[in-house]
Amino acid sequence: MSVRNAILGLLADHPRHGYELRAAFEALAGGEALWSVKPAQVYTTLARLEEGGLVAQDSVEQDGGPEKHIYSLTAAGRAELADWFASGVPAEHQRDEFFVKLMLSLTTDVANPYRVLQAQRSKLYQELHDLTTRRNRADPRRELAQIFLLDKSIMHLEADLRWLDLIEARLDDIRRQPLPRPTPRPRGRPKKGTRD
Repeated sequence: MSVRNAILGLLADHPRHGYELRAAFEALAGGEALWSVKPAQVYTTLARLEEGGLVAQDSVEQDGGPEKHIYSLTAAGRAELADWFASGVPAEHQRDEFFVKLMLSLTTDVANPYRVLQAQRSKLYQELHDLTTRRNRADPRRELAQIFLLDKSIMHLEADLRWLDLIEARLDDIRRQPLPRPTPRPRGRPKKGTRD
C-alpha cells in the first residue's frame, strides 16, 4: 500500500493534520512495529498531494504549540482514491533480498549457502513466534481486523519456511547450474543504419 493512497483514504474519513495522519496510518497498518512511517514522509507526501490538487489546506490549528496545518480531500483526490479502490494491488513477492543473498552465497567463498538458509530459517521462526504470540493476545471482540492481518503475515511466513525447505533440498542442483549473467552489450556508439 502506498502511503500516498492511505493518506487520501484517511482524509476521506475527515480532515486531519500531519501528525494525526501519521498516527492514524500506523494504527490502521497494525502498529509502528509492523509499518512505521517517518513524519518527513507524511509531510513530503502531503506537499506533493497538495501540489497535485488532491488535497487542500483548510485551516491552521494552534493549541498553544506549533501551527498544525489541517488538510482535506479535494474532488480530484476523492476520484483518485476511488480509482485506487477499484484497482487490484500487485503482490511484491519477487523482489526478495534473501534470494539475492542466497544466490550471492553460491558465487562467493564468503558464506556457506546452507548456513545462509539456516540463518534465514531461524529469523523466520522467531518472526513466526512473535506474530503468533501477538495474534493469540489480540481480543477478537475489538481487534478482529488486526487478527486477520496477523493471520496473513503468519501464513506468508509459513509459506516462506516451506520454500526454504524446497530450496535446501535442491541446493546442490542449483549449484550445478550456471547463475544468471548479464547479456554482453557492444561498447561504443552503434554504427549508422543499425538498431539495438
